[in-house]
Amino acid sequence: MEIFFQQIFNGLVLGSVYALIALGYTMVYGILGLINFAHGEVLMIGAMVGLSVVLFVQGAAPDIPKVFLLLAALLAAIPTCMALSVFIERVAYRPLRNAPRLAPLITAIGVSILLQTIAMIIWKPNPRVFPDLLPTTPIELGGVFIAPKQLLILVVAAAMMTGLVLLVNRTKLGRAMRATAENPRIAGLMGVNANRVIAATFMIGASLAAVAGVLVGMNYNKADFMMGFLPGLKAFTAAVLGGIGNLQGAMVGGLLLGIIESLGAGYIGDLTGGFLGSHYQDIFAFAVLILVLVFRPSGIMGERVADRA
Repeated sequence: MEIFFQQIFNGLVLGSVYALIALGYTMVYGILGLINFAHGEVLMIGAMVGLSVVLFVQGAAPDIPKVFLLLAALLAAIPTCMALSVFIERVAYRPLRNAPRLAPLITAIGVSILLQTIAMIIWKPNPRVFPDLLPTTPIELGGVFIAPKQLLILVVAAAMMTGLVLLVNRTKLGRAMRATAENPRIAGLMGVNANRVIAATFMIGASLAAVAGVLVGMNYNKADFMMGFLPGLKAFTAAVLGGIGNLQGAMVGGLLLGIIESLGAGYIGDLTGGFLGSHYQDIFAFAVLILVLVFRPSGIMGERVADRA
């Protein structure tokens, strides 16, 4: 049972990251009906910018407390990713807002490849070591080993998801976002500036991705130009699982997918008699995606998308 509970905890940590990324997908889809496949690369840019700041500050002030390095990484990654996301929306997506669905989808894939190439040129193709910014000694609780950085991921993800729900449901911007998601034309007649709301949506999603990128890099002690591709696909799977366009669905889908993947990685060896190992854990995420698309395309909590009529 200790292994089971350890895998559940690991799944919650992994799922929290997926949920943060999936929220970016689901907010954009809920308002524009667009799958922003460049969102994973925004995460990667956030991680690489955060790492660059950490290494720079470490070199300039070797004795600085590591918690300040983490804060510096986040303070650099978040505005960078927000600015990048707004630029992408303005240049790549806004001109195609009324185009057939296939055009912005292909553009999103192209932007993803472009960002990977730019990152490879700037930071080089080889993976870079992301230093530990928190103590590495795990805490044992009921037979479950909890690393401080895993605990940080859970706390930060819970705080950001709670803050996002409050923003959407309790603020003027949130009301404008909900109105635009329901019907952007009618929202415009009521005085809502759709372009500003959409830009704000991209910025909020990018800030979540930036935080997730720094946390992923810190958790795995590695960052490279391809690090956003697979988490981005899995977060998209989580958004579809929960019901794309649905904020609560993205959170539930992310957590469920993380737990499924973690349990699968822990028990796949026993289930297959040793034929498959834990490094085949990715098959569970995409098996879930296929099953959801076949049997419940609207997801667990239902799909929500803007009315284009």
